[in-house]
This record gives sequence, structure tokens and C-alpha cells, in this order.
Amino acid sequence: MDVSAIASLATEMSQNQTAQAVQIAVLKKAMDIEAQSAMQLLQAVPSNPPHLGNNVDLFA
Repeated sequence: MDVSAIASLATEMSQNQTAQAVQIAVLKKAMDIEAQSAMQLLQAVPSNPPHLGNNVDLFA
């Protein structure tokens, strides 16, 4: 291998590593946004009165 091929390979590997780092950062940001949205949805759900959901009708 000549020097230019080694330099080209090193540059390509560096670019791939940078691209992967950016993709991971975007994925983490998307997951954070989804987690926040899920928490907002869970907080928006009204809670049941305490007398509901305590018994199961097995004879129906």
C-alpha cells in the first residue's frame, strides 16, 4: 500500500466514525423526546376512583 491509500483509508474511517457518532446522538435525542412525550401522556391520564378496579367478576 502506498501512502496515499493509507491516508485515504484513514480519512474514510474517520468520516465513518464521525457519521456513526452523529447518528447515535440523533437517536439518543429522539429517544429522550419520546420518553418525555410518554411521561406527558401518562400524567394526562386521569386516575381512577379508589373503589374501581379492586374486584374482578369471575361469574359473568
